[in-house]
Amino acid sequence: MLNEILSSLRNEIKFGYLKRKHPFRYFSLGSSINQKINQRTVVLRNLSEDDEIYIYTDYRSQKIKEFSANKNASALFYHPKKLLQIHMQGKIQIITSGKEYEKEWQKVQGNSKKDFVTELPPGEPINNPDEVKYKEEQHHFCLLKLQIQQIEYLQLKRPNHIRARYTKNEKNEWEGEFLNP
Repeated sequence: MLNEILSSLRNEIKFGYLKRKHPFRYFSLGSSINQKINQRTVVLRNLSEDDEIYIYTDYRSQKIKEFSANKNASALFYHPKKLLQIHMQGKIQIITSGKEYEKEWQKVQGNSKKDFVTELPPGEPINNPDEVKYKEEQHHFCLLKLQIQQIEYLQLKRPNHIRARYTKNEKNEWEGEFLNP
């Protein structure tokens, strides 16, 4: 049963980037710096065969500073209709160049590219939302990969809730166990 649960949760994550309206498309990404925890909602872009989650961001964003100082990350997904929660922990890899980076940058479509060419970094004060300035000749695109090390699965249902934890071993294989919900 543990293998079936792992397979089904992978499929749910894949639906998050394949189906625009899937509840896993947007999830909470947590970081920690100087004993302060920060969370933000991000967009799921991909799940690799090696169970790495892809996220796009502006290289000048606060999360880059946080993950540069502390690679530990947490991702939380929730499916309200299925009452399904998936919590992942792992390490963030920041990618700013290379073949994989270029491949992902090419996937960014039309108006979405504007998100990565603003003159000011994300979070900088402006007087009015109409005052955002763009520098089309230079982008600040960054690829984040969450290298998942642990997954907790919680399915709320009757007669019994199901909770399981999966941890990657030294061979990079998942080991699962049931937990008391």
